[in-house]
Amino acid sequence: MERLQAGIAGPDKRSPKKAKEPKAKKSDLLFQFKITLLDIRPPIWRRIQIPDCTLADLHEYIQVTFGWWNSHLHQFEIDGERYSQPSPDGDDYELDFKDEAGILISKLLPKSGERTKWIYEYDFGDGWRHEILFEGFPPKDPKVKYPLCLEGKRACPPEDCGGPWGYANFLDVIANPKHEEHAEMLEWSGPFDPEAFDAKKATREMRKVE
Repeated sequence: MERLQAGIAGPDKRSPKKAKEPKAKKSDLLFQFKITLLDIRPPIWRRIQIPDCTLADLHEYIQVTFGWWNSHLHQFEIDGERYSQPSPDGDDYELDFKDEAGILISKLLPKSGERTKWIYEYDFGDGWRHEILFEGFPPKDPKVKYPLCLEGKRACPPEDCGGPWGYANFLDVIANPKHEEHAEMLEWSGPFDPEAFDAKKATREMRKVE
């Protein structure tokens, strides 16, 4: 519980800032991704379809479809490069990454539609690493509004629970009413169903991303 309480006390939150518009023209293609939280069994994943957008937008889509709170730092790892959001205070000048806000996903993916994998890491303390699998360019359905969360499995782990190992421990504790930390853990987390996920709700949240 000390790890949990420490996480609640001081998340490394970065102040939001308005993303700059990319200089390049957006593609008219639709993009499909399957995003899987690594080192978790059974797997937690989401499948989304989105129009061309920046990596900053993709970050927001991942946050809302998984149910993260966007209260920690993050980065993308793509073809040996790192992309993230610069600090508005300018205190990350020594960090080696490119600004995600001006980078369109269409400029980073193969035009052939070949399946490609990226990594998205959220909360460097807990180390939540997500595999982003590009599955191709699906045809657009004129009756469908995008972005769209097609499907997914299982709930997002609670913030600040200690990463994959901490989440496994959390599940063990809440599943065992006789565990000495059972009541305290449920008080900290609130009601939690690890199997819960609502793709329609995730889609509604995606469409709030500006």
